[in-house]
Amino acid sequence: MPVKKPSIKIQCSVCKRINYFTKKSKAMVEKKLEMKKHCRWCQKHTIHKESKK
Repeated sequence: MPVKKPSIKIQCSVCKRINYFTKKSKAMVEKKLEMKKHCRWCQKHTIHKESKK
């Protein structure tokens, strides 16, 4: 059976809304994912961080 990748929520660091969902590789499980994405509520590009499940 194939092993499923853990799905995670990506949260805006400014308005704290969950905007994106993605999957993360098993090698990156210890590190928190952080990327710059567009927030449709803030109407600008902000840093989005991995949030708790």
